[in-house]
Amino acid sequence: MIIDSHCHAGTGDGLTGPWDTTAPLDHYLRRAARAGIARTVLLPAFDSDYRQANRRLARIVASQPGRFLGYAMVDAARDAGRVAGMVREAVEAYGFCGIKVHCHDARISREICEVARAHSLPVLYDVMGEVSPVELLAREYPDVAFIIPHLGSFSDDWRAHLALIDQLVRHPNVHTDTSGVRRFDFLVEAIRRAGPRKVLFGTDGPWLHPGLELDKVRALGLSPADEALVTGGNLLRLVSRVRRVAAPVAVTRSPAPPTDQGRDPWAGAQFPSG
Repeated sequence: MIIDSHCHAGTGDGLTGPWDTTAPLDHYLRRAARAGIARTVLLPAFDSDYRQANRRLARIVASQPGRFLGYAMVDAARDAGRVAGMVREAVEAYGFCGIKVHCHDARISREICEVARAHSLPVLYDVMGEVSPVELLAREYPDVAFIIPHLGSFSDDWRAHLALIDQLVRHPNVHTDTSGVRRFDFLVEAIRRAGPRKVLFGTDGPWLHPGLELDKVRALGLSPADEALVTGGNLLRLVSRVRRVAAPVAVTRSPAPPTDQGRDPWAGAQFPSG
């Protein structure tokens, strides 16, 4: 079964770009069906209120429960002090199976990591090229699975790609996805050094074509068993541990830096890509 581990859906309220305006699934679903993608992990679009965004996403997931999986999105700054309740609602009421955090909103916090640990949820954390803190996350929370999308950088930052590959090799709980990675040889290197169990197929849909993103994985020339891990097996393994009932979580609130809501969340303060 081919599973897209990274696709956005629903509406946002920022109106600064596609990422916080709308993520329609109509074209995506037709293209995914032609590519043979059977299931998709959905994430909310950027929004100023992720509790409401998660509830809207839950309705989309519930519309096709055999087709969609859901991740709850949280903002480490705006949602500080209520992450446990938001995630518990998403897991218990909506059946969600992961957490999405984006550095565009705020850097990840201990509060989020401890909630993820309590529910055994994977955390999809877009670091926007800021790969070095992954070293701290991996060591502080060895029992939490972190998925760092875009091989660390949607903006083709080759330094970030190389640094994350090294972390994939050294830390059992650090994973990545293939979405939006245009420098193909870095995907080859990630598989060669870290192995196929550390890489998940993702598209960053609906804005990127799922068929094209899947073709990158097929171009890796993996064995059928290894390709099956990348295109679905790894995701199923990471979400299979989710605990639907968890005791109240003792969390640590962490201060977060100010946000800049108007900037492109895929650009970031990246190094030149040449």
